[in-house]
Amino acid sequence: MLEVLAKGGPAVPKQDGNSARLGPDAREDSWRRLSEETYDLVVIGGGVVGAGVALDAATRGLRVALVEARDLASGTSSRSSKLFHGGLRYLEQLEFGLVREALRERELMLTRLAPHLVKPAPFLYPLTKRVWERPYTAAGLFLYDHMGGARSVPGQKHLSKAGALRMVPALKRGALIGGIRYYDAQADDARHTMMVARTAAHYGAVIRTSTEVVGFLREADRVSGVRVRDVEDGRTTEVQASVVINCGGVWTDSLQSLSGTRGRFRVRASKGVHIVVPRDRIVSEAGLILRTEKSVLFVLPWGNHWIVGTTDTDWNLDLAHPAATQKDIDYILEHVNRVLATPLTHDDIEGVYAGLRPLLAGESEETSKLSREHAVARVAPGMVAIAGGKYTTYRVMAADAVDAAGSDLRGRLRPSITDKVPLLGADGYHALVNQTDHLGARYGLHPYRVRHLLNRYGSLVHEVLALADGRPELLKPIEEASDYLAVEAVYAASHEGALHLEDVLARRTRISIEYPHRGVACAAQVARLAGEVLGWSAEDMAREVEVYTARVEAERASQTEPSDEAADARRLAAPEARSRLGETVARA
Repeated sequence: MLEVLAKGGPAVPKQDGNSARLGPDAREDSWRRLSEETYDLVVIGGGVVGAGVALDAATRGLRVALVEARDLASGTSSRSSKLFHGGLRYLEQLEFGLVREALRERELMLTRLAPHLVKPAPFLYPLTKRVWERPYTAAGLFLYDHMGGARSVPGQKHLSKAGALRMVPALKRGALIGGIRYYDAQADDARHTMMVARTAAHYGAVIRTSTEVVGFLREADRVSGVRVRDVEDGRTTEVQASVVINCGGVWTDSLQSLSGTRGRFRVRASKGVHIVVPRDRIVSEAGLILRTEKSVLFVLPWGNHWIVGTTDTDWNLDLAHPAATQKDIDYILEHVNRVLATPLTHDDIEGVYAGLRPLLAGESEETSKLSREHAVARVAPGMVAIAGGKYTTYRVMAADAVDAAGSDLRGRLRPSITDKVPLLGADGYHALVNQTDHLGARYGLHPYRVRHLLNRYGSLVHEVLALADGRPELLKPIEEASDYLAVEAVYAASHEGALHLEDVLARRTRISIEYPHRGVACAAQVARLAGEVLGWSAEDMAREVEVYTARVEAERASQTEPSDEAADARRLAAPEARSRLGETVARA
């Protein structure tokens, strides 16, 4: 998969099409490489920023390894509002630079880097105040459009009350006096993060999940690498590196403490909760952006569903499993029902998810007012930390982090080029879209199914469907989760780094939030499909189903609790899929 010129020498990806395959064989090889090779950079954290740093560094010609204690995008990067947006509301906070930067990144994703994953989405901004609100909002959207918001999508369009109601018939007639339609973009955040990581692997980076940092190596006052444990089997090893980059998100401070170095900034966790409801519960041609007393509430189109959220509250409990409370859900329902002619109820909710935003701690006590800017610091010789920011600007954050590492690297650091590097699946995507009918005929699939696959895998679709050669049963939908084919569960384990049932149901697919059963009804089938790749015994499959079912039950229970503390206790009652996480390691 990779040719190593010499021990510690540069790794060069072979052009055999398999260098980005994150399967069981690659996992074993990556452990050997972590133990034997010396790296320019070791990246801690498999969220979008960590994956972005790995890709940025690898495409600059650096030797890179990324380690993640859980799964790719298992934290914040799978629990966002799933938007690539300029941050229209940041204009009110006069953060013009952040908006301009985010709109440039959105444009790159839509047109060059990830057109198979990032799609334009129309939104209606309902107007409720006469005289001043339309010109005020129009001025903001004029800035938004001219900063880059209307480069490859339509600009703002003003609508009368009747026109707005035709676009969104679900609204109460008294909830608006008119509206303005504008465009942003959205993506499946977990899939996008995973594809960034696979692209980094394609360019030579070692990507290894279920690999927890349990200590830091030092040479005098310098950080010289990390000590890691495989949380699947308990093995430990040391990874030597010129620079360690802390991309831990909400875990930034705890990793900083483990390293024994003082940080230059603090990170605060803000909890954001979203609910998922069926598409037919809100009749609309566009998403909605609604003002609240604290921030904004989005109603986002999501396939056959709507995502509604989010909340923005301080969180000081378990960082791995933030829990939504009944209070959070009631808040969302209360605010969205103020404008809907037919109110949503708890019975309409198919899924709920809670995530934590890693915000830079500021003077304001309200997390909704903390800056979404990011900060990078060389916190010690050989160690860089990055935190803050927003999903949309991950590529800029990654480039800044690698630049900051330059002072600890030998030789000249080449400039970042990731604005010119399409993610895997982007090349050839548009041509395949035009060939949808031919692809459907070739594989015996309905064109709508082919479009679904293209928007998840892009030009890797042939690689996915090749797994069904001689196995036509894999081209049938997963029972009780018919939006997905059985072959997708196999591919998640064979190519996309999924190691547990939870990884497949919660991140490689979004079955855990898109169906009322939240994945429990198809857990046994998916465990069999992934297990045949991962070598699971019948006992292993049973345990995976048991652990996943316990997770769902704990999440449901937490969502009936009135407080964060009670919800957190309920959620933590479920076992970890990665049962060795957090084990104490005796030093050799």
